[in-house]
Amino acid sequence: MISPKVSAEYISLHSTNVKIKTDGLRKLGDLLCDEVKSGKLSPSNFSQTELHPTSNDPWALDWILVVDTLNYCFWHNEDELGWRVDGYTGYFALCAAINKAIKNNPQFLDPKFYSTITTDELSKILKSDTDIEIPLLSERVKCLHEVGNVLLEKYSGSFEQMVKEADQSAEKLLKSIVENFKCFCDEANYGGRTVTFYKRAQILVGDIWACFENEGLGHFEDIDKISMFADYRVPQVLVYLDCLEYSDNLSKILSENIILQNGDVEEVEIRGCTIHAVELLKEYILKKLPKADVNSVLIDHFLWDFRRKHAEDILKKKIPFHKTLSIYY
Repeated sequence: MISPKVSAEYISLHSTNVKIKTDGLRKLGDLLCDEVKSGKLSPSNFSQTELHPTSNDPWALDWILVVDTLNYCFWHNEDELGWRVDGYTGYFALCAAINKAIKNNPQFLDPKFYSTITTDELSKILKSDTDIEIPLLSERVKCLHEVGNVLLEKYSGSFEQMVKEADQSAEKLLKSIVENFKCFCDEANYGGRTVTFYKRAQILVGDIWACFENEGLGHFEDIDKISMFADYRVPQVLVYLDCLEYSDNLSKILSENIILQNGDVEEVEIRGCTIHAVELLKEYILKKLPKADVNSVLIDHFLWDFRRKHAEDILKKKIPFHKTLSIYY
């Protein structure tokens, strides 16, 4: 299995639409070093929102699996209202919807239930505050069916069994996820080679690690094998922070809200260069702080949170994000 890190380095070496900017990376690297020194860059940040479970919740592992099975494609154009639940947008709206579903039906997290969930049932669970339906609803139903059926057929309906069989290896769990759940198998062809991103599969591993704060079921001895999670928001913030630069042609495409297809050269280069930029950031931090307990998951968390905190300024500066209708991110 080619890793996302290896894939990303290859993509960045050959990219014509996206460039990694060294000076910007240094400035961001210095900022991240300050975050490390202050103790802010830690897995405990996962639990800063009341929407997330804690490691003490007996259903935490199943919650993470279901949420990350549905965790993709929430975007809408900047001038649109978009999908919302209880006032939340995007990923947090999904968390809010799932939490309500559990209260209404404690069996919701049981693969016996969601392996046969209907489109109408999921539509009601994911009902928006607005008139906007969540994108790719039928695909989300298919993803739940696939994951639920695999668990029932191969793991006695237990995701915990799947995690335990990975023997505290993030890499082994990642491999198991992408091989068993095809809806997590996020790959593309670039320059005649297969390249991998595995955004949702990696975030599933990363969320387990963060929720359990690298203890118990969430202890992975090789969490450093996991890259950042290549979505559409982290590239946007890296452009804002002058760490990525798009070609004039790509900038024009994005500013005109032209939808890129999953696997398009431009889309692959955006995601690949984003992963490699974060790897370079990690290397920079570790050169300055050799004993720092830092990895790509934590840097991703920082960048994703940074984007939300500075969303208004990013919008004012008209820095677009790439738009793709995909189940992979």
